[in-house]
Amino acid sequence: MASSKNYLNFVLDQLSGLDGVSYRAMMGEYILYFRGKIIGGIYDDRLLVKPVTSAVSLMDTPVYELPYEGAKEMLLIEDTDNREFLCELFQTIYDSLPEPKKKKITP
Repeated sequence: MASSKNYLNFVLDQLSGLDGVSYRAMMGEYILYFRGKIIGGIYDDRLLVKPVTSAVSLMDTPVYELPYEGAKEMLLIEDTDNREFLCELFQTIYDSLPEPKKKKITP
């Protein structure tokens, strides 16, 4: 099942307090970026983020789900109505993620 554009817009609106949130459509789902780093995505109308330690520490009871068959587990974010929490979560995760790899330029 593909994610709806309405759910994507809802999540983006909840994160509107942050600069640098973007997305990319990928096979009916959406990859979420924060300041150039992949932070998670929207899969089957669920917000899933990378399960870094700093993100898990913000959760009372972490729930892990697969975004799709064969993928690594990600952290399910159920409290999408809480703007402050989502913004804090994205800022916390950002610091734990590696810098994006530079693309090689071929002559």
